Amino acid sequence: MAAFAVMTAPGGEISLWHLIVQASWVVKLVMAGLALSSVWSWAIIIEKFFAVRRMNAANDRFEKVFWSGQSLEDLFRTIGNRNSIGLAAIFTAAMREWKRSQDAALRAGFQGVQKRIEKVMDVQIQKEMHDVEARLLFLATTGSAAPFIGLFGTVWGIMVSFQAIANSQNTNLNVVAPGIAEALFATAIGLVAAIPATIFYNMYVADAGKIGARLENFADEFSAIISRQLDERA
Repeated sequence: MAAFAVMTAPGGEISLWHLIVQASWVVKLVMAGLALSSVWSWAIIIEKFFAVRRMNAANDRFEKVFWSGQSLEDLFRTIGNRNSIGLAAIFTAAMREWKRSQDAALRAGFQGVQKRIEKVMDVQIQKEMHDVEARLLFLATTGSAAPFIGLFGTVWGIMVSFQAIANSQNTNLNVVAPGIAEALFATAIGLVAAIPATIFYNMYVADAGKIGARLENFADEFSAIISRQLDERA
């Protein structure tokens, strides 16, 4: 930052700090908003990176145990009290509903039990996907709106620059260039905020789609298992 504190760099070049300090208050407000958006976008990007990895790893571990041949009752006792995510959370929610429904099913038959279990799994899938997709809308908004907000700052800065030129009645390049550079810097910040937000938004939406499909497939498979067990007890 010390290098940017100088108003002009050697050879008459304009420093970034000079561009920010000399900009109008509207352009400064645009720059500050875009800078904050960029910082928050990167915080979301990093958080989602670890969240997706954690979800995939947890699903891999659960599927390995689930298809190992262990009984559903033993598996439920093993993970029932844990703070589970992904497939384990869906399995736990379904088994809890199955436990609650057993007594009523023995008295009134098994009709409706499977529908309740499927409904519970659908609700749990929505909860899991809500956690996976949380704050992705901010990335989408930043990716689409940041360039236009930066362009607004640029247009405003150019208007102020031309007004200053008209007042000074001097069209020398040394007079025009700083103001134009200040204005264009707002667009540059907008692009810096928008490009990574757009790239990672698309990547995480694809990851969320894969996770959602995996959860849905497991729910269908587990529903089939429950259906077979209900048929055996009926």
